[in-house]
Amino acid sequence: MGYIEPAPLKDRENPFEAMMSRFQIASQILGLDEEIYNVLKNPTKQVIVSLPITMDDGSIRVFEGYRVIHSNILGPSKGGIRFDPGVHLDEVKALAAWMTWKCAVVDIPYGGAKGGITCNPREMSSGEIERLMRAYTTSMIEIFGPDRDIPAPDMGTGPREMAWLMDSYSRAQGMTVNAVVTGKPLVLGGSLGRTEATGRGVMVSALAAMQKLKINPYTATCAVQGFGNVGSWAARLLIERGVKVVAVSDISGAFYNENGLDIEAAVIYRDQNKGSLEGFPGAEKIPGDSILSLEVDVLVPAATEDVITFSNANDIKAKLIVEGANGPTSSRADKIISDKGIMVVPDILANAGGVTVSYFEWVQNRLGYKWTEERVNRRSDRIMKDAFDKVYKTSINYNVNMRIAAYIVAIDKVAKTYKYRGGF
Repeated sequence: MGYIEPAPLKDRENPFEAMMSRFQIASQILGLDEEIYNVLKNPTKQVIVSLPITMDDGSIRVFEGYRVIHSNILGPSKGGIRFDPGVHLDEVKALAAWMTWKCAVVDIPYGGAKGGITCNPREMSSGEIERLMRAYTTSMIEIFGPDRDIPAPDMGTGPREMAWLMDSYSRAQGMTVNAVVTGKPLVLGGSLGRTEATGRGVMVSALAAMQKLKINPYTATCAVQGFGNVGSWAARLLIERGVKVVAVSDISGAFYNENGLDIEAAVIYRDQNKGSLEGFPGAEKIPGDSILSLEVDVLVPAATEDVITFSNANDIKAKLIVEGANGPTSSRADKIISDKGIMVVPDILANAGGVTVSYFEWVQNRLGYKWTEERVNRRSDRIMKDAFDKVYKTSINYNVNMRIAAYIVAIDKVAKTYKYRGGF
């Protein structure tokens, strides 16, 4: 088929275009026929809603909410809900497609979706956030469902918001429906091991890659960009496996100690200091961006998208990059990183531990039975390790980097399933 060469992109990329440029390359290598290419390129459903909310001062503000279902070929669609001022349709479309590939890579029976509301939760009271979440849920009653579309937390949302969503949905159905949403509080049917699941998957991916690169964890150094849930858990769990974490960073800057940081102390400091590491005493403060170019074995970008770009990719000295965040490497930086011989465990593989344990939460809710934390961890570690091995093998077979290999594995699975199910 006639592929259109992806247009050269700006450094700060449109996330949907960045996803599409990788999708095109993998589709070409697979020899995907045009029909399936067009089906997988376009989201199945895009919903935009206006949500008038009464604010605490009595005024009414109208918020815009989105839900994009990219695919439900493998099963019900799955994906988080973002509360952020920067939420827009292109971003939600890209994240929904990423969820499709992520679920396919780790071989769980879900399609991909994403939702979001353009708002700033930091400037809203909990009452305003609750009214917004409940209004959004009510407007999505026909979309959500344990067999249709299963939301989860994302930027700006957490277990509290998922509890409100579950309650609003359950009231509309006239019965308790735990399985409509994951990432819930434990008492409402949340899963043990969910909080650290994404960071744990990053750790499993990093160790699997280090084994292939013959990097000894007990002599390895690591830098973690982003010290939220994913970054801090990845750092903690890597240290438990012998890796020395010498630098971490957050919005306030980067913190470096060549002898290794005390991550437990950093987590306690962050939690007592309104979520910031500013002034952390166990380390020297260095400029935030400089964490990407440190002389370390492993670099874990676990903050936001587009931090490794065309302009700074040449400065990276790590032997291995394990992507904890979604889309931290721009598509123009991919080639530079590959040419430098740096292995990248891509986002759709490295941070899929979160959706894997979300799947376990849904399974437990459907069974009406709770698993132990040890069982959750054991099963998610096995899924992550198997997925890594499959992607690594594919990268050798097709002689491509790990990112394109992950897309090949994912697209191949979804395309084959589509062929069996058939179109109209």
